[in-house]
Amino acid sequence: MLRSTAVFVTKLITGVNAVWVGCEPRADRLRVYFANHGSHLDFATLWAALPREARERTRPVAARDYWGKTRLTRATAVTLFNSLLIAREGITRKDNPIEQMAAAMREGHSLILFPEGTRSMDGEMSEFKAGLYHLAARVPEAELVPVYLQNLNRILPKGHLLPIPLLSSVVFGAPLRLEAGERKLDFLHRAREAVLNLVPHAHS
Repeated sequence: MLRSTAVFVTKLITGVNAVWVGCEPRADRLRVYFANHGSHLDFATLWAALPREARERTRPVAARDYWGKTRLTRATAVTLFNSLLIAREGITRKDNPIEQMAAAMREGHSLILFPEGTRSMDGEMSEFKAGLYHLAARVPEAELVPVYLQNLNRILPKGHLLPIPLLSSVVFGAPLRLEAGERKLDFLHRAREAVLNLVPHAHS
């Protein structure tokens, strides 16, 4: 019930429209949805845009240092959205975020991931960090689905507590995989371009 309410409220705030380009909304595929990052609304909106069956088996990956900071933020991330909280600093072999994500996927969960690692301040997408590459290598059977999020940085800009009423789009692109022998930087560039190539579909 709580999660259904979270979906309803998220869609009400963001006016989100899901667009599938070269990709079907499937619940029976193990996937990593990776997207640009400009707002605290990002993971909730992408999660809410998925069909119900896919949403129930998909966990957003969120920064523990932010979303685990207080009892309220932790409850919001974990209880409402079933987020997987990972460390961004002080990473050890025992507390390895890639292994945490791979373990969640071995349990049958798809993931929502933001490869930039932090929110963009100017709406421009930063270079991708290596986590997506390492996860793709660790879980080669997973489909990597590029996603472009439109307008969320304008609906809830950094420093604002109240959303601005605008419509948003979540554009899902054709899945890709890490190719045999593909170098890390080449893969990260290809993955980032796959997200950028979805921009025109958000405005069509």
